[in-house]
Amino acid sequence: MIAEVILDSNAKDLNRVFDYKIPENLASKVQIGSRVFVPFSNRKALEEGFVVNIKESSSFKAKEIVQVDGTEYIKKTSIELAKWMSKRYFCNISDCIKLMLPPGTATKNIGNRVKEKSVSFVYLKKDADEIEEAIQTKKVKTDKQIRLLRFLLQNNGVLFSDIEMFADVGRSTVNTLEKNGYVEIVEKQVERNPFIHKKIEKSEKLKLTNEQQNAFQTVSDAIDDHLYSEFLLFGVTRLTEKLKFIYN
Repeated sequence: MIAEVILDSNAKDLNRVFDYKIPENLASKVQIGSRVFVPFSNRKALEEGFVVNIKESSSFKAKEIVQVDGTEYIKKTSIELAKWMSKRYFCNISDCIKLMLPPGTATKNIGNRVKEKSVSFVYLKKDADEIEEAIQTKKVKTDKQIRLLRFLLQNNGVLFSDIEMFADVGRSTVNTLEKNGYVEIVEKQVERNPFIHKKIEKSEKLKLTNEQQNAFQTVSDAIDDHLYSEFLLFGVTRLTEKLKFIYN
């Protein structure tokens, strides 16, 4: 299989797709929207890019994708939007794609990217009868271990931070039970949502003043008539913005 990759570059002559083979060991990870690292030209360092299409074969001698950033996938609809934006605003597709990425992850410097948050969950590895038998036969002896196991019997799959708070046991107790095969610790990524605690209220349409309505109508008429026009707008903040509307 061949992946069509857009390189993360500002160079206009690189604003096109390049074909790369998908190696078997990465076949399950590479998909449309994947963020990948590939060899390019004679450069020693790998180049970063985005998979925008996957096809059966290529008419070129394609190099292989070396690495996949498994934490970054961009929706196919977002890629199509990026292509449209590139044509509409005369910019590189890669610049538009990066607008679809979560804040803090668009930089090419991997060390400076915002990392996905991961948390520890604790799960039982034995059923209730085995655990009760282990407690009765003194295979599990300490009060903390018994308290933790019985807490997990009622609340299996618990955040480690909640175990510390509600079962009043520390990491060493969990580690001992993990070593003896009673529990397992699973790291899971938690999606960051910068708006989770932000309350957004629906606003009503603002009513334009007479001056604003006149300015809006003048610009709107020029758009409707497909005119090439320039407008100089003076805002109440004393900032001046020159808007140019160009129509083909």
